[in-house]
Amino acid sequence: MSPAEVLPHGVGWGGSGLLPFGGLEELGEDAESQRRAFSDEVPGLNFANEEEHGLGWQAALAGVKLGWWQGLPGPSLSEPGQKLLPVKVLSGCAIIVRGQPRGGPPPERQINLSNIRAGNLARRAAAGQPDAKDTPDEPWGFPAREFLRKKLIGKEVCFTVEYKTPQGREYGMVYLGKDTSGENIAESLVAEGLASRREGIRANNPEQSRLAELEEQAKSAKKGMWSEGTGSHTIRDLKYTIENPRHFVDSMHQKPVNAIIEHVRDGSVVRALLLPDYYLVTVMLSGIKCPTFKREADAPEVPEPFAAEAKFFTESRLLQRDVQIVLESCHNQNILGTILHPNGNITELLLKEGFARCVDWSIAVYTRGADKLRAAERFAKERKLRIWRDYVAPTANLDQKDKQFVAKVMQVLNADAIVVKLNSGDHKTIHLSSIRPPRLEGDSTQDKNRKLRPLYDIPYMFEAREFLRKKLIGKKVNVTVDYIRPASSATETVPAFSERTCATVSIGGINIAEALVSKGLATVIRYRQDDDQRSSHYDELLAAEARAIKNGKGLHSKKEVPIHRVADISGDTQKAKQFLPFLQRAGRSEAVVEYVFSGSRLKLFMPKETCLITFLLAGIECPRGARNLPGLVQEGEPFSEEATHFTKELVLQREVEVEVESMDKAGNFIGWLHIEGLNLSVALVEHALSKVHFTAERSPYYKALLAAEEAAKQKKEKVWSHYEETPVEEVVPVLEEKERTANYKPVFVTEITDDLHFYVQDVETGAQLEKLMENMRAEVGNHPPVEGSYAPRRGDFCIAKFVDGEWYRARVEKVESAAKVHIFYIDYGNKETLPATRLAALPPAFSTRVLPAQATEYKFAFIQVPQDDDARADAVDSVVRDIQNTQCLLNVEHLGPGCPHVTLQFADSKSDVGLGLVKEGLVMVEVRKEKQFQKVITEYLNAQETAKSARLNLWRYGDFRADDADEFGYSR
Repeated sequence: MSPAEVLPHGVGWGGSGLLPFGGLEELGEDAESQRRAFSDEVPGLNFANEEEHGLGWQAALAGVKLGWWQGLPGPSLSEPGQKLLPVKVLSGCAIIVRGQPRGGPPPERQINLSNIRAGNLARRAAAGQPDAKDTPDEPWGFPAREFLRKKLIGKEVCFTVEYKTPQGREYGMVYLGKDTSGENIAESLVAEGLASRREGIRANNPEQSRLAELEEQAKSAKKGMWSEGTGSHTIRDLKYTIENPRHFVDSMHQKPVNAIIEHVRDGSVVRALLLPDYYLVTVMLSGIKCPTFKREADAPEVPEPFAAEAKFFTESRLLQRDVQIVLESCHNQNILGTILHPNGNITELLLKEGFARCVDWSIAVYTRGADKLRAAERFAKERKLRIWRDYVAPTANLDQKDKQFVAKVMQVLNADAIVVKLNSGDHKTIHLSSIRPPRLEGDSTQDKNRKLRPLYDIPYMFEAREFLRKKLIGKKVNVTVDYIRPASSATETVPAFSERTCATVSIGGINIAEALVSKGLATVIRYRQDDDQRSSHYDELLAAEARAIKNGKGLHSKKEVPIHRVADISGDTQKAKQFLPFLQRAGRSEAVVEYVFSGSRLKLFMPKETCLITFLLAGIECPRGARNLPGLVQEGEPFSEEATHFTKELVLQREVEVEVESMDKAGNFIGWLHIEGLNLSVALVEHALSKVHFTAERSPYYKALLAAEEAAKQKKEKVWSHYEETPVEEVVPVLEEKERTANYKPVFVTEITDDLHFYVQDVETGAQLEKLMENMRAEVGNHPPVEGSYAPRRGDFCIAKFVDGEWYRARVEKVESAAKVHIFYIDYGNKETLPATRLAALPPAFSTRVLPAQATEYKFAFIQVPQDDDARADAVDSVVRDIQNTQCLLNVEHLGPGCPHVTLQFADSKSDVGLGLVKEGLVMVEVRKEKQFQKVITEYLNAQETAKSARLNLWRYGDFRADDADEFGYSR
């Protein structure tokens, strides 16, 4: 025998083990005998299963006959220090080895162990031959394969070639380790009784003698095939198909199943042997897809870019390794799953290395979280790895400040579009990424002659708009731009679109698009697999849509669609006349501002009356805007655009209250509009964007309008920029003398300030306040506010959580920071500094329009509070002790700066609280000269003299109000 040598490696034929075997003289003439003879030469392979091996036995046989496999040059596997790894054990006596990769997947080589024979593995019947039957394992064939697999896979080996058939089949010895001093694999098999010695022409050589000796020892020890019995227990009951794959997957309850990876078709599809029941199944990795090998009829296999590299990546890590598989779902006859290996998750590794991309149709079943797959894919995209080498991010040309920003929502255009106001003051239209608003399906059932009103005529469009309007209008939101959709020209079926900024909009941590989809008020757009312009939270949107479909929400409901019969009486004089008396009698009516034509002309939706009206603001004269007239364009008056912009910012799509007074000849209603206690007519006049009209004289708001106009005139801004004040004669008012009136009403004292002012609640409205508080807390309990979603602003009404854990109505007085917001409890009079997280928006049903603020501020009449801090504290302590949280009787004596001056009596004794303070020497008397107060002032002065005589409190050192008044901190 010639010295053993390591021969040059042949060309790489992939990981299927499809290499030349056997001589032509061994093959029969008919097709079946040829197939059997050829297959017998390839222990453990089944050429009928083209899915597993990638090529039919006929093609392989043709390769042998034509001599394709002989003498092909290739890289050497014997270079110094090169590591050889077995990648697949075909049977107990055949393995495939591979060198190290160099610029791509390395070539492979099959080595057949010489001089021994192990049992063949099972073969599946040929697909195209109905009479063919599956061939089972030969006894001890699978244990032999497993012995070699566990011993060799992942270990370094070397091999020698003893001889080579004319067709290129190589026989030799394989050793563990880097040289031939390692364990001889063939001898180990024979010693374990897993293979038998093959008699041949070289029976007298030392290798055969050694094998014969080992075989005799195995027989004596009754190991393996030499043990008693037929070895039937070593034959697997292989199951190639599953009757009900979905039921099979569900029965596993997504628990890890032990398995062996038998074949890698491409980077993301493998053939696995499930243990211990020996199901041979095809598993597609959930959530991803690698480049594949495309094959057309009668054409060679063509790999997509990086298909071979992806396959090698998976093969080198998983082929014939012990793994665990989580079976997650079923697609046709293929099973979706995740393969778990102690060294990592191959699904996420393939994505991270740029060998795979996420696929929407199966990512939802990935039990370890779609976000992990997206993050791994994003990692590869950012580094432009492999399949992403030409990747350009959808927002690559945007600055960071344009990608993420905070803005205020000014208008809801549609169920998927809003207008926001940026910090710069500019307005920008934002479309919600990856969602589609409700739309008409098929032929519309409405009258063809009637104009389509999408908001009311498309099912669920109104509900979607209202959801966004109530959640977003006037609120600050976080905007993350996902992609810019370029402008597109019109086609026969699709209208033209301008450039769109598509983004994820969130408020209080809630993704608004996801909330819309989860309520069934929008659907998720499906994309082509290579379309990367989508929401950054696309998987959450798909999951929300699945929940909405399952629960039958909104668009997915099987119930009748909601119908909105909204009458538009704008400009319809006849209908407006019929409607006018009803609105006049209603007083204040609720409305939603649908559109702003100009500063004083609006379109309103009346929800209770389900109608649309045109509404003109009463009492003012607003600059006219530009108008398109037949044949010409009439320019707008100065400041008309500013007035329109002011009205839009204040009321557009807000809930307001209107008082209808009359109507004009065109059927437009005229009246007053209020928003959160603010009269819009007065606000326009106050900001110098309108003038008072003479028709306001008869209204209850005339004084407020005049005062606002006077203040605007003094500033000489906008419409008053050229105003010149005309001199008027000074009129000296004559004060009429009147009698003091004593009309005491019961009140409840709730708070006393450090300067001896106090707040009271009217006892008569106490029951209303208690009921409002009870209802408000129940409402908040049922719909708790999202912590951090409320952004406080000075002057805003809100609700605040007090130390007792209950919510109370309040007003924001100052905002130092998110952690320090100064608020005033409008129903009790006390103040507090709270973090913004303990504040929330005041529900409209409990606003000050429903019940005004109940805490009213007053000051004691006829007394003077000491300026000295200690003396004033004594007086305050006395008042707190006597009247706080008690019921008293109050009489307003006269008005003063800031608040009315009153006298207060104890409810039981009817004694004067202020007079009591004077008697105790805690305060001084404030002398007033009005005739009606002289009797009371005399009583107060007598009490003060009595306190001075007794040297009580302030008077303990005598009358300090003369020369030493300043020294003691008092003034007369």
